[in-house]
Amino acid sequence: MDRAAGADLVRRGRTLPQQTAERLWSDLVAGRARSGDRLPSERALADRYRVSRVTVRSALASLADRGLLSVTPARGWQVEVDTGPVGEDVGHTVQGFADYAAERGLTARSAVLRQVTRAATVSEADRLQIAPGAPLFEMRRLRFLDDVVVAVEHNRLPLALCPALATTDFHAASLYAVLRANDPPQLPRVADYSVEARYATDEERVLLEIEGEVPMLVADQLTYNQQGRALEWTTQVFRGDRYRFRASITD
Repeated sequence: MDRAAGADLVRRGRTLPQQTAERLWSDLVAGRARSGDRLPSERALADRYRVSRVTVRSALASLADRGLLSVTPARGWQVEVDTGPVGEDVGHTVQGFADYAAERGLTARSAVLRQVTRAATVSEADRLQIAPGAPLFEMRRLRFLDDVVVAVEHNRLPLALCPALATTDFHAASLYAVLRANDPPQLPRVADYSVEARYATDEERVLLEIEGEVPMLVADQLTYNQQGRALEWTTQVFRGDRYRFRASITD
């Protein structure tokens, strides 16, 4: 099995140890592993990914070469950094809502308003660089931090990049964790981002529990994966009194 799978991956330009490393790190990301967390034994990992221990050892070594894992005789393999996508620029990634919350010790929660798979419109296809009518995953959610509602979020993604989107319960699951756990992983690497202010619609006033005059901050984000493909088009409508945008500007 190892040899046949390896031959198929070589034809696609990825060796079996490389794919195993990607799957392992994606699983650590999905589980929100932190620096110092210990990994299962090499035998247990080989059983989990249905590969040989030689393949697992090579995958672990490649992650260690990138500074993501380390090994000691006393503790075995352990996570060396807080989880992020596989790659040379581990820290350079787009942060999801759940990632933002976890980093600050907050509890993220979602209420799904709409979740459907449908054909992409012409404008959506143009934005996401797919064919008009191609399968599209669409979702609208209310986003909460520590049970305080802060935003209405509208996500649109090409279903072909991550078919598991269609069957995932996003009341509990993190969108970015599902993308990172995909095979192959879909890593939100960079994004085009814009923000504008406007008044709330009648629906937004109800959903975001607005009383009086509270400005809305509307963020439009087009996110690309590690291969430069358009991965996610998201519009987030934040209560202006519960959101602050910060950015570093460099030349």
